[in-house]
Amino acid sequence: MNFHLTFSIPSIEPGINYSDKLMFIGSCFAENIGETMQLYKFNTVINPHGVLYNPASIAVALNRYIDNKLLQEHELFYSNECWNSWEHHSRFSDTDKELCLATINKSISSAHDLIKQADWLFITFGSAYAYKLNTTGELVGNCHKIPQKEFTRFLLNINTIVEDYTHLLQQLKAINYKLKIIFTVSPVRYIRDGIIENTLSKARLIEAVHQLIQKQEDTFYFPAYELMMDDLRDYRFYKNDLVHPTEQAISYIFENLMDSAFSSDTKQLFEKIKDLITATKHRPFHTNTEAYKKFKDTCLMRCRELQKAYSFLDLKDEIVHFEK
Repeated sequence: MNFHLTFSIPSIEPGINYSDKLMFIGSCFAENIGETMQLYKFNTVINPHGVLYNPASIAVALNRYIDNKLLQEHELFYSNECWNSWEHHSRFSDTDKELCLATINKSISSAHDLIKQADWLFITFGSAYAYKLNTTGELVGNCHKIPQKEFTRFLLNINTIVEDYTHLLQQLKAINYKLKIIFTVSPVRYIRDGIIENTLSKARLIEAVHQLIQKQEDTFYFPAYELMMDDLRDYRFYKNDLVHPTEQAISYIFENLMDSAFSSDTKQLFEKIKDLITATKHRPFHTNTEAYKKFKDTCLMRCRELQKAYSFLDLKDEIVHFEK
């Protein structure tokens, strides 16, 4: 008797290598996977605009990176004792206007430099619902805890998403011909939109992505949403809010990503790095024993060997840890 539905995931070729440069952009699930990649020493940048949920706002951010279009002072607004940007997450907000603008523009410039060199871009759509500011009609990426009455919510059209991203992907390839794009749809359930509305939203996102990958080369779909909904398919894999995946669920989805998108060499190196990361979390009862000293020396030697063999790896923190 089988209590667990699994399905095959197409391989993504050529696979991701440790020497590759990666960017993640989109919903909080993009941060979950991106942070896992960072933990295991992939060269990864996550959300230079902060968390973004809808395809239109993500497209605005990517267009800024392509053009290196810096934010202007008049594009900031003051609310809740901070300066904010409608395009950016609240982590960029600041009580100091100049510092807020400088931090935002530094992130845009860095993203511009990276997007021209990156090997992989992960785009995670969270919701097909977007918001406009009532007073100006301006698209809003983050509402910054301002009352809902100040905004109008609307559902993005599939054709509009496809048209916008067809042009956007062409622009990305024009500045970086080697760039490969992996689309995902977030498995986070946006119940604030409503249960039925969330299903409608996810359906539009999935349809739009599949139209895009059929039209564009070097563009792939990784089924994070389906892994959560149809493979795990149980509330024990959600946090207490019954909306966000647990760490166990995120790890499971990441393992499937590794199986489908990592090259064989990357998988082998990953296991070595994983062992070292696990070793840094080891907390002995007695730190002055010969056994623990030998354990640290062995791990330190492995770190140095890997660092020498793979110059693109950054194992400085682990080396410092085992040198203590």
